[in-house]
Amino acid sequence: MFSLEGIIPPLPTSFDHHEELLPGKMQQNIKRLADYGLAGFLVLGSNGEQVNLTEKERRMVCEKSREAIPDGKVMLAGTGCQSTRATIRASRDAARAGADGVLVLNPSYYRGLMSREALVAHYRKVADASEVPVVVYNMPANSGLDMDAQTITEIAVHDNIVGLKDSAGNLVKMGTIIQQAPHGFQVMAGSAGFLLPALSIGATGGILALANIAPAACLAVRQRFLEGRIEEARRIQLEMIPLNTAVTRQWGVPALKEAMDYMGLYGGPSRSPLMAVSSETRECLHHMLNERNLQL
Repeated sequence: MFSLEGIIPPLPTSFDHHEELLPGKMQQNIKRLADYGLAGFLVLGSNGEQVNLTEKERRMVCEKSREAIPDGKVMLAGTGCQSTRATIRASRDAARAGADGVLVLNPSYYRGLMSREALVAHYRKVADASEVPVVVYNMPANSGLDMDAQTITEIAVHDNIVGLKDSAGNLVKMGTIIQQAPHGFQVMAGSAGFLLPALSIGATGGILALANIAPAACLAVRQRFLEGRIEEARRIQLEMIPLNTAVTRQWGVPALKEAMDYMGLYGGPSRSPLMAVSSETRECLHHMLNERNLQL
């Protein structure tokens, strides 16, 4: 069975100051993070700036990342596009480049027409054609479309659709999905801000931006939870929230990259139109990192 148990960081894509790919820097980051007990890595997610890459660049990111990811560690690749045809092509490309599974964000440009029937049909066609398992990605902050529980549970019936990354943070909806989806359908928290609550209602782990800069803390929340050390898990969870907010909803991908640079990984610039953080934001972010005494 394709396992989504554990903690997976969504890797940022590395660029130089001319916004050209630096796959070697991504490989270096993977090798550093692989020292932790992470379940695997996601490339070409929201933090990977997938929407700003060409098809050729996406294949290169997959191929070069696969070379660096240790055996036994899962590689997921984001392949969601606006058309079903393009999503199928991207999913096949990712599989042939070494992805073990694909993470598919729902199409949303014509969101007024993205009925339950349209979304279910889209995911079923993608899953039928995909050579590797499909993970549904619900990210309303970016897509502007928050799929409801009934839509996701209908999608989950397909044998090649194995799980969900939910970044909405609606725990009632998440619990409904966990309760009503077919046995074995795996739900992962899409943000470290609600990792422990998600685990408490049956999530198998998380795909967490914060795991790029605080992998030990993210792993500790899950491990303490599994061991029944709930008070310790709660303390670590609460400590993670402000920094997680800073590198996700507040300042986003450029802030995560800045934090990675500060921590000794390679963050580098984002691709336009994303802009570097301001000097004021940079100082605030460094202060937050120093306060928590994070080390890699």
